[in-house]
Amino acid sequence: TMMNDDMLSQDEIDALLRGSGESDKIPQLDDVLSPLEQDALGEIGNISFGSSATALSILLNQKVEITTPSVSVIERKNVADEFPLPYVAIQVNYTDGLLGTNLLVIKQEDAAIIADLMLGGDGKSAADLLGEIQLSAVQEAMNQMMGSAATSMSTIFGKRVDISPPTVHLLDVKEGEGIEYLPDEDVFIKVSFRLKIGNLIDSNIMQLLPVDFAKELVQQL
Repeated sequence: TMMNDDMLSQDEIDALLRGSGESDKIPQLDDVLSPLEQDALGEIGNISFGSSATALSILLNQKVEITTPSVSVIERKNVADEFPLPYVAIQVNYTDGLLGTNLLVIKQEDAAIIADLMLGGDGKSAADLLGEIQLSAVQEAMNQMMGSAATSMSTIFGKRVDISPPTVHLLDVKEGEGIEYLPDEDVFIKVSFRLKIGNLIDSNIMQLLPVDFAKELVQQL
């Protein structure tokens, strides 16, 4: 009976056959951010995007709700699976109070509806393709949104937080378009919010952050 104690379990044998497996281990969220950091990040997102929703609502003259963020990790090599459709990426640079870049990502069709509303349309017959005029309308909407998010972050952190005007890029991972704007690391953080605009959009808006910038945000609290 002594021998049985020393025998490897099937799991252990499988693990040995696979090799240590460390190299292809998928990073878990808890390896990157502690549960406390995740909660804090979600809370910062809640407050700052809450004020963004108000700004957007006034701008678009529609009821806007942005609710319940969920925090996850993305591996750069899996970005095509995460974002299979054409998206619009809005690059936001923090220039004062916080230093760093994050990317907001929305579906191209949602961006088109926002652009149509900005340009005085009803959002129901938005063209799917975004021309220069539509892109600059989206840029203006995001500028107002993120400006108001920065103001509320100033309040949360008790110091002035400023952003430079966001830039808008098409992100089509399959076509290799816009991927240079993604955080320049193997693993980064995604904070995903539900975005509802009137009865036109019920979708997600995602915030992509480098891990160290996510940690810096949390440390400011």
